[in-house]
Amino acid sequence: MDPTDNGGDGNRIVVGVDGSEPSREALRWAVAQARLTGARVDAIMSWEWPGHVAWAGLTPPTAATDETIEGSAQLTLLTTIDETVGPEPQVRIRALTQPGSPVRVLLEAAEGASLLVVGSRGLGGFKGALLGSVSQHLSHHAPCPLVIVRAPEAK
Repeated sequence: MDPTDNGGDGNRIVVGVDGSEPSREALRWAVAQARLTGARVDAIMSWEWPGHVAWAGLTPPTAATDETIEGSAQLTLLTTIDETVGPEPQVRIRALTQPGSPVRVLLEAAEGASLLVVGSRGLGGFKGALLGSVSQHLSHHAPCPLVIVRAPEAK
C-alpha cells in the first residue's frame, strides 16, 4: 500500500510509530486529534537493514528476508496500535510499514497530509531539552504542520 495515496481524503494525520513510549504518546495524540477533526490516521513504521550488513560483507538481503523483516515490522506496528489505543479506536487507522530511514519514510508519507505527528526521543545530557534526530530533522523539512509529542516524565 502506498502511504502517499490518501485515497482522495486530504484530512489525514500521519504518525510515526516505532513501539517506544514517545511514539505511543504521539499515536494517542494523533487519534485524539482525529476524533476532533474527523481525520484518518496513517500509523507508519519504517524498517531498514542494519548498517553492519552492508559494510561487513554479510550475505546480501533477499526478497524473502525483506518479507520477514517487513512482516515483523507490521506485527510490531499492529500490536503497538492495539496496545496503545485498543482494538476499536473510533477513528480510521491505516497501519503501514515502509522500508527506508524513518525521516525519508515520514517525509514522503506526510506529502498531502493535514498533519504529521511524532514522539520526541531526545537523548543526551540535556534529555528534557533536546529533540531526537528524527523529530529535529522533521521540524526543518516537514511538508505539513508538525506536532512533536513528549512522553510523560518518569516519576
